[in-house]
Amino acid sequence: MHEYMSDWRIWELTCPGLPEEIGRARRWTRDVLRDSPHADDAALIVSELGSNALMHSASGSPNGSFHVSLHRSRGTVVLAVTDTGGSTTKPHVETPGEDDTHGRGLSLVTALASRVRVTGDDYGRTVTVEMADETNQPTRLAPPGGHTALPARRPTP
Repeated sequence: MHEYMSDWRIWELTCPGLPEEIGRARRWTRDVLRDSPHADDAALIVSELGSNALMHSASGSPNGSFHVSLHRSRGTVVLAVTDTGGSTTKPHVETPGEDDTHGRGLSLVTALASRVRVTGDDYGRTVTVEMADETNQPTRLAPPGGHTALPARRPTP
């Protein structure tokens, strides 16, 4: 390896707080990860987290925005979506009723991820998601005092 090269690659995208930006963030994620087995899952996760940012925070206001950060190394993808705050509710997994039309997004995210972490406060929250190849051990995302959700392993088809 060249001395100026790294196994890590980092991309970032800031989107205005408009609903059509969710599609842009999803296409961008899929494009960045086009040769990764995590491309489709990551695109879905970015859609869910971006939509949550617009719906539940000031990111969806006229001057709002949300930020996507994507870190890629051999066998691991870490992505984070940051909102602009304005919500007093911390993102959490819900158990919606059978007829409810909302409340399943973060459950879906935790089902697709190896690890999920929520950080921040009323001034801005970041949901960080790690997807690791089955052969790789996941890296530790949670800092001391941070919260990490460990979803159940998905059965291999």
